[in-house]
Amino acid sequence: MPSFDFVSDVDLQHIDDAVNVVSREVSQRFDFRGSKSSIALDRSNKKIQIIADDELKMRAIKQLLEQKMAKRNLDLRCLQYQKESVGNQGLLKQEALIKDSLSKEEAKQIAKIIKDSKLKIQTQIQDQQLRVSGKKIDNLQEAIALVENAQMPFPVRPSNMRD
Repeated sequence: MPSFDFVSDVDLQHIDDAVNVVSREVSQRFDFRGSKSSIALDRSNKKIQIIADDELKMRAIKQLLEQKMAKRNLDLRCLQYQKESVGNQGLLKQEALIKDSLSKEEAKQIAKIIKDSKLKIQTQIQDQQLRVSGKKIDNLQEAIALVENAQMPFPVRPSNMRD
């Protein structure tokens, strides 16, 4: 029976490349001269930490990061910005969590969309993915189109298609 998985994963190497390019650009740009602004990736905790002198520089760093990520075809919905805080010396700090797994609630949302479509396919929530299986590949392709058109608030993509 043909099947595939819906997953929500991100290539950390591409994010690392984007963060490094932004960091280099921040250190070289004229409007950031003499500032203590920086951006860093914590791979083990899957977080990006942004430090800026003021709100304008914080917004500029976030825009740069999003541009560089979009250039690498990374889904921007994988970033979950946390609340800004004021650190020592009046610097603004903000963390962006990198979402790279499908939660059970998100898998249930996808399964509900598929079940509401009345397609003859089955869904099964597995660890951090949603397995979709059916007798016809055409039904599976319709399910993929349904989920892609649903504009989910989190990154999701089909993976691991099997016959």
